[in-house]
Parts: sequence; C-alpha cells; structure tokens
Amino acid sequence: MSTPQAHEQTRILVQAAAAACEDKKGEDIRILELDPVDSGLSDFFLITSATNDRQAVAIADEIESKLKKNFGILPHSVEGRRHGEWILLDYVDFVAHVFLSDRRAFYDIERLRKSARPMTPAEFDAELTAALAERTRTARSKGTAQRAGTPTRSAASRAVKAKKTSAKASSSRKTAVKKAPSRKSATKQ
Repeated sequence: MSTPQAHEQTRILVQAAAAACEDKKGEDIRILELDPVDSGLSDFFLITSATNDRQAVAIADEIESKLKKNFGILPHSVEGRRHGEWILLDYVDFVAHVFLSDRRAFYDIERLRKSARPMTPAEFDAELTAALAERTRTARSKGTAQRAGTPTRSAASRAVKAKKTSAKASSSRKTAVKKAPSRKSATKQ
C-alpha cells in the first residue's frame, strides 16, 4: 500500500510524462487513475495517440528522456518501440501507452478499464496542485504549533551561541584590563 506522499510523487512523474507527450504533439492525452482494487500493479495509465509510427517513437523517447533527466528514473520495461504502433513504458507505479490512432481505437483501453477515473492533463494538474498546497498548509501549521510551544533547535542553538560570544567578549575585556596596568607600570619605571 502506497503512502499519500508516494502517491503524490507518482502524480508528479505522470504530470512530467504528460508534458512530454504535449511537447511532441501527442493527441487526445488521457490519464486514467486506476481503482486500487482493480489495478494491483499500477496507479495510473497515461494514454496518448500519435499520427504515425515515427511520432509514436518520438513521444516515447521524450517521456523516457524527461523522466531520466529530471528525476533519474528509467522505465522497468519498454515494449513495442520497434514497430511503433503501441509503445508501452512501464514505470511500475504508472504505465505510459503511446498508440497510433487506429490501434488506440482498436484496443480501447479506456473502455477496458471502466472502473478507472479518466482525466485530462489539465484536470490532473489541478488535482496535484491542490494536494501539494494542502500538504504545504499542513506542514506550515505543524511548524507554527511547534514554534508556539517550545523553542526550536535553531533558536536554542542561537541562544547558546550568543551566551558563548558574550562570555568570550567579557573575558577578553578582563584580559585587556589586566594588561593595561602592566603597561602603565612599565612606563612609570
């Protein structure tokens, strides 16, 4: 079972993959949030169409390149790249499907996954933004509660450092005071 934070990380990867599809002019981009009971293997399917096999390969390459460059991850497996009719990139928590338009209509994955919730990339982005904003608000409210109760580690360390600095300053003044009379006594003699 994945944690909410892990689920958000997967959403960020799916969002980046959808942006890669848009960059290479993928058509009819859909994200299916799979029902946990039904899916078992993956949380999301990213589905897009290409007008020809070269474009399908270019889209798959762009997804792979962006996720490797920005997140340091590679797909666990890639299927269909040679023919370019249906390319599948398996990232475990999500699977990207790049179809030729006629192949997508023939296999109709959206219909096969009726329990999945379909979303456009814009709807997906809005949900992710809202989830991240909520997590930020929660973290900030926890931080405010901690600051109100006890001093934080950094505040305590600043107080200790200030005490040490003032102690050093006062001891150096005492030393300076002790040295001054010895100079005067040396000049009087």
